[in-house]
Amino acid sequence: MTDTSAPDVLSGLSIFAGLSSRQLKKLLAKTRETSHQAGHVIASEGAGALALHVVLEGEAEVSLRGEVLRTLTTGDHFGEISMIDGKPRSATVTATTDLRTLALSHLDFNNLVDDDPTFARALLVALCARLREAENRQA
Repeated sequence: MTDTSAPDVLSGLSIFAGLSSRQLKKLLAKTRETSHQAGHVIASEGAGALALHVVLEGEAEVSLRGEVLRTLTTGDHFGEISMIDGKPRSATVTATTDLRTLALSHLDFNNLVDDDPTFARALLVALCARLREAENRQA
């Protein structure tokens, strides 16, 4: 497994691409590292765990209704939709190896957005780009 630092991974995420270095530092200060053993279900489809997780080390599988959709590795993230809208998870994520993630809670995310509206604007632009990319793949 590759050991990756939290600031390096966060700054490389497309979802946070529009943030300034000051905003990234504020974001990092609100996160916490979590560890999960292989086989542990980190997020369950339909459940209300409300945090974004960024994979720092290890691998996890994303599944929907029991079908594996993809594998997550260092630098990948999940849970951004539930973190933003506060609604239940749209997929299940299970650690396939020992896994270390960086987590940002729904509450801490909301506080960041409330304290700095430019944070929200940068995030919205990044999310729109991801939506357009997904639409183009389906076309």
